[in-house]
Amino acid sequence: YDHETIVDETNRRLIGFGRYAGIVGAYNGIRAFGLKFELFNLAKAETLPDQKALIERLKRNPLPNIKIVLTGRGKVAFGAKEMLDAMKIKEVSIENYLTKSFAEPVYAFIDVLDYNKRADGQPSSKEDFYKNPTEYVSDFERFSEVSDMFIAGHFYGNNAPIILSKEMLRSPKCKLKVVADVSCDIDGPIACTIKPSTIAEPIYGYLPSEHKEVSYTHPSAIVVMAVDNLPCELPKDASDGFGEVFLERVIPAFFNNDADGVLARAKMTENGKLTPRFAYLQDFVDGKE
Repeated sequence: YDHETIVDETNRRLIGFGRYAGIVGAYNGIRAFGLKFELFNLAKAETLPDQKALIERLKRNPLPNIKIVLTGRGKVAFGAKEMLDAMKIKEVSIENYLTKSFAEPVYAFIDVLDYNKRADGQPSSKEDFYKNPTEYVSDFERFSEVSDMFIAGHFYGNNAPIILSKEMLRSPKCKLKVVADVSCDIDGPIACTIKPSTIAEPIYGYLPSEHKEVSYTHPSAIVVMAVDNLPCELPKDASDGFGEVFLERVIPAFFNNDADGVLARAKMTENGKLTPRFAYLQDFVDGKE
């Protein structure tokens, strides 16, 4: 059985650390903004005991009137949203976010059809996007041209369009100063995520004109936060949260003959062979990949 594959009937993960990745990712992104512009120097998340302490530090260091765009609709994105809401940063509609100026920091919470569109201009739907991702192109440029910070909390599926391209980042219209890539797909949909960063060195600079790493203090650098093990910075909260959900959603399956199929869906091997659900791994097992 694999914890990563414990899902419900609709294939939504029942347990995981995504929420804590989002919580720490948002904190680290705001910390990066403070460092880049020498506004404040927040303590590293790993030195603080829990989410409450992170929020306390953030509240002490208010942001200027910047715009933050947050992608996703899963545990990661909602974890990041918790932090923005705790800071009392105002969530605004996409239309207002794109067209208006504000005298306070604001954020827009966007989903796949807000930053992707059909290449042929035809009407789109989530169902169509997931079924035909190659027929879509990124529409994120309208956000990169007005946003100061991008918190990437989306899930990126195979064949989906690049979200934030090198061209968008290179554009003189691009306003982005900080990209907190919680999703952290290297050489993936976020072009400035050219390597993972670490808890010890959580940020690096990205120079759009040359598509290379530079010091984050470089005047033309976009600051990238791409730590790929963020929940480790909040170990007690992450462990407690994981354990609570495991007790509630998974342990009962061991005592009710797996009435809801929770264990059956997560079973990767049986009698020395891959189960049908995981048969796609056979080539890897055979050493063909």
